[in-house]
Order: sequence, then structure tokens, then C-alpha cells
Amino acid sequence: MISQTYTILNPTGFHARPAKTFVLKANEFPCKINVIKSGKKVNGKSTLSLLTLGIATNDQITVEADGEQEEQAVAELGLLLEKIFVE
Repeated sequence: MISQTYTILNPTGFHARPAKTFVLKANEFPCKINVIKSGKKVNGKSTLSLLTLGIATNDQITVEADGEQEEQAVAELGLLLEKIFVE
């Protein structure tokens, strides 16, 4: 299992469009992916689950992957968070 923490920089937070983009990327990997905010862990491959976290600007989230290609998954999802969620 591998994990990395990121700060959400998008001024509008983690709304439906970024969540969908994240989920589409997460589903490219065979490993289990979770997103954690304030101790609440949800399935990182589910848009609805991600939206229930209520992630806002400057919130810190942890992306956790377990299984095949876990390191690649966390690295690519991290790049995605840094790239598209700055908007």
C-alpha cells in the first residue's frame, strides 16, 4: 500500500467535473484506490463517494492505492490533482 497527501488548489474546490476526471483516471488502474479527508475514507473510483467528502479549496486529501500498479496510480493521480485542479 502506498499513499500521498495533496492540497486542493482549485478555487472552487473538488466539484463534479474534477471528481469525474479523477475517477476516470483512477479507473485506469487495477488496484484499489481510496481518498481520505479528515479521517473519512471513500472509494476513489466513485464520483458520488468523492463528492460526499465535501472537499474545498486548501483542504488536504490523501490518495491511497493498494495492489497492482499502486505506485503508478498514486503518481499519476497526484500529477492530475496538481495539473487540472488549479483551474
